[in-house]
Amino acid sequence: IEIYSLRVDCRVTSRFAHTVITSKIANRANESREATFEVELPKTAFISNFSMSIDGKVYPGIIKEKASAQQQYDAAVSQGQSAGLVKITGRKLEQFQVSVSIAAGSKVTFELTYEELLKRQLGKYELLLKVRPQQLVQHFQMDVHIFEPQGIRFLETDSTFLTNELTEALTKVQNKTKAHILFKPTIDQQKNPDAGETLLNGDFIVRYDVERHETAGDIQIVNGYFVHYFAPHEMPVLPKNVVFVIDRSGSMAGRKIEQTRDALLKILQDLRAEDRFSFITFNSKVSKWRSSLLEATAENVASATAFVQTLSASGGTDIHGALLQAVVTLHSAEALPTRSVSMIILLTDGQPTSGETKVEVIQENIQKAIGGKFALFCLGFGFDVSYKFLEKMALSNGGLARRIYENADAALQLQGFYQEVATPILMQIEMQYPENGIEGLTKNNFKMFFEGSEIVVSGKISNELDLLPVEIKAQSHTSDLTLKEEANIKEKEQVFQNQSYIFGNFIERLWAYLTIQQLLEKSISAPTAQQKALEAQALELSLRFGFVTPLTSLLVTKPTEQLQAELANKPSEAG
Repeated sequence: IEIYSLRVDCRVTSRFAHTVITSKIANRANESREATFEVELPKTAFISNFSMSIDGKVYPGIIKEKASAQQQYDAAVSQGQSAGLVKITGRKLEQFQVSVSIAAGSKVTFELTYEELLKRQLGKYELLLKVRPQQLVQHFQMDVHIFEPQGIRFLETDSTFLTNELTEALTKVQNKTKAHILFKPTIDQQKNPDAGETLLNGDFIVRYDVERHETAGDIQIVNGYFVHYFAPHEMPVLPKNVVFVIDRSGSMAGRKIEQTRDALLKILQDLRAEDRFSFITFNSKVSKWRSSLLEATAENVASATAFVQTLSASGGTDIHGALLQAVVTLHSAEALPTRSVSMIILLTDGQPTSGETKVEVIQENIQKAIGGKFALFCLGFGFDVSYKFLEKMALSNGGLARRIYENADAALQLQGFYQEVATPILMQIEMQYPENGIEGLTKNNFKMFFEGSEIVVSGKISNELDLLPVEIKAQSHTSDLTLKEEANIKEKEQVFQNQSYIFGNFIERLWAYLTIQQLLEKSISAPTAQQKALEAQALELSLRFGFVTPLTSLLVTKPTEQLQAELANKPSEAG
């Protein structure tokens, strides 16, 4: 079985990435063989198309509601189910795999399309492409086209497998708003000189950021849909009041508690003088390091450093008691700056085993106690945590959940997370648009904005408007801000009209992608009755735009004599 051509074609238009992977395989044997198509794609992406053509006959993938796809699948596969086609493989990726039997001398072409909105983190966007053909490929080519009307501020490529030889196969062409990255190694360049097999195995990453001149962000419009990007910078940092809630139960013993200590020591060094902080540690007992929040003076940081170095692990897990104590610490804190951001950062590696152990009760009590006053971030260490529980608790309280992988770099993962939330520069952000002029507006109120990230709002503009006025209200460290901007709809539409390679409805698809992501996120923390309505909305959009989301499945049809159909479902971090 020979992969004679493999193409990756990725077009990023204003942060929205559209990637098509085409693999052409020939059976050079004199009997029929299995041809396998395997692609790793980002967990944040939605598959939007798949097809397979064998000797010119096309077998399209069909995107359906999960339940009805399952019925069709069960009917087709009465002789027991075959494994699902998509599984999580690592921190950022999931793998899509399809096999089909092809006759001697036959050829098959597989084509997979997926789409995602690149998210700005720590001042840059990251496009991750996984390269793993597992054999030498005669025609191998990767193209990444980027078009950013705001202007590209910097662009870099990075790879885990590029040798000096392979670097020669990489070219970058860039002007103010466009970039084209081409990677086209010959068979000789792909070859590992010692072992003769392929060197192409690993991550190919493009990182970039855009220019930002407008204070009220940047508005882009295509076919009546708009997207508004807002990422202020160089603003004074809001002081933060942060309580670290650290699990020191028995399961944290050994490497995990060591890595936690290492990360906390680094984080303590990163606190600003105007920040206030405290620690609560817990096993079956909950212990406070100090009775109240302390300012991050050199002296207090030194004494916290000494305390962190003594952390050891044993006993059970009273998550409920520890979080309630953190809430009390923040509520009873005195003389906090009026303009400051309060947060709890929980790190745990297990399920609640002491004190209150029913997750529903814990979630309810914590949400009541916090009362929308501050954000809760939950970090789940390893795979023994109930991620679903942590995620629901964080999203119900204006924060987010992250999994920390038990690897050598766990301390770096913890620090990396802290860096993302370390510099809040705005709070209570409201993005306002003409009320009767916009339909289907995505989330437009945000509790806080962290330096290096980005707020994205999208919606559909009603036909009557010629101008789209926007107003942003927010609180900064020093004042209340009101930023205004007016976009000329015709002029804005013009920007994309002469870009031939852009798929024409990309802002509409970006809007759908963002809306589905937000509906699914909202449904995690919503009461059951509301959950159904949110999921129904997300399902309708997933089907209308042909996205494989947690509510839809991709039904892969095959030639009649083979196992009739296979299902691809999107896996979730919560498992």
